[in-house]
Amino acid sequence: MMGTEPFALEARGITKSFPGVLALDSVDMRLRHGRLTALLGENGAGKSTLMNIVAGVLRPDSGELIIEGKLVRFSNPRQARDHGISMIFQELNLVPGMSVAENIMLGREPLKRSGLIDHATMNRQATKWLEQLQLDVSPTTLVGRLRVGQQQIIEIAKALAGDVRILIMDEPTSAITEREIEILFQRVHDLKRQGVAIAYITHKLEELESIGDDVVIMRDGKLIEAIELRERTRDEMVSKMVGRDVSAKSPRKGSNLGDEILRVESMGLRHPDRDGDRLVNEVRFGVRRGEVLGIFGLMGAGRTELLECIFGLHAGRSEGTILIEGVATTISSPGDAIAHGIAMAPEDRKRDGLFLSMSVAENASLASLKRFERFGWLDLRTEWKGVKSYLDQFRVKSQSLGQSIRELSGGNQQKVILAKWLSTEPKVLMLDEPTRGIDVQAKREIYDLIEELTGKGLAIIVVSSEMPELLTIADRILVLCEGELTAEYARDEASEEKIMHAALPKKATSPC
Repeated sequence: MMGTEPFALEARGITKSFPGVLALDSVDMRLRHGRLTALLGENGAGKSTLMNIVAGVLRPDSGELIIEGKLVRFSNPRQARDHGISMIFQELNLVPGMSVAENIMLGREPLKRSGLIDHATMNRQATKWLEQLQLDVSPTTLVGRLRVGQQQIIEIAKALAGDVRILIMDEPTSAITEREIEILFQRVHDLKRQGVAIAYITHKLEELESIGDDVVIMRDGKLIEAIELRERTRDEMVSKMVGRDVSAKSPRKGSNLGDEILRVESMGLRHPDRDGDRLVNEVRFGVRRGEVLGIFGLMGAGRTELLECIFGLHAGRSEGTILIEGVATTISSPGDAIAHGIAMAPEDRKRDGLFLSMSVAENASLASLKRFERFGWLDLRTEWKGVKSYLDQFRVKSQSLGQSIRELSGGNQQKVILAKWLSTEPKVLMLDEPTRGIDVQAKREIYDLIEELTGKGLAIIVVSSEMPELLTIADRILVLCEGELTAEYARDEASEEKIMHAALPKKATSPC
């Protein structure tokens, strides 16, 4: 990282501890104008903690921040924003009860002469950012009504709407589609040309080929290496991230498939607001014991809604037939689904998958509490013993089973969710974006677990926005577009080109 001009930002000797954890150990980092610096490392390496300190969300125990050669100290995010620092958070930082425009312009709302908020101007300004990111939603729509992927775009628009000189991006592509990623990268190149310094946290190393300049590698709260991206191969970077050699995961060998365990016929879901419109329309498929069925689709394709229908979350608006082992089954609630051997790990782990005020053990046991009851009371010793084997299998990093789930990294939280559903001993496990925000090694562990589970006869349905992931783990891939099933490919006939062609509307070039 050469250059004689002042760095956009320097972090020197940043140290930060939490109860029982040294999150950052005297870390140095530099960001340069017009360059994108990738921050790489496993979950818990300290990347997000470091960036939260730069953005004023956290205060370091020691160390200093220098912007344009001048020492700064931030007590809150507003002070960081006043210095041109903006952050796109991995865990969405939006207000569900406010509109899209109100979220994008939060803290910098245009005012009338009377001092009241000028909503018309605010909506126009928000629309400009929505158009740049090609998100077709009204600025007056409540954010809480949007899907996770759409909310991620709103988070990006919110960060870009200010006077940005240093932009921090924490896993910005974890919930958006390939087309939306292309649009985001166009904006990244624009910002670099304008001299903006960008810090970019990602586990998707392939993204860096088109946007990256420099790389900072962290492990266990320490700086391992800071170097130009071109000086390291992918394998070298992964090895430094995990401290050992990690070979690429080859496509799974596949299990000996058994009988069909689940069949869905004519599954449909009515739109909650638009009469005659459907979020899912006449979808039918089956999945067999030992099979991994992948589902791909662009935003608005109905992937998550399809899983939710099967799991009984839309009983009032959904229709269709679900057969378990050939027997037509009524599923009117998640409780019914669990009773029939269906489990679902949701896309939004913070909103739908966890109780953040509860412990690791309590979250892991929630879906199977009846197993741990004794004379009507919860047997804590049996509960902890029952979930520990699953948590150990996932290598969940926590101080104890009693630690608050809130204190775990995103990847470890996701592992707890998967352990929770495996503890129900399901016949069918549905995973909605299971590796979102998870590091390279944790992904491999999940892929290995999928291999192990299907080998024991479990049927697994995986929704993913990452085509390479589906091509790696799936025996078959279904493609949805605008709520309809448009293609089905066996492993040996699937390709990224075929999948994307089927995912695009027939009468348009824009994504669903």
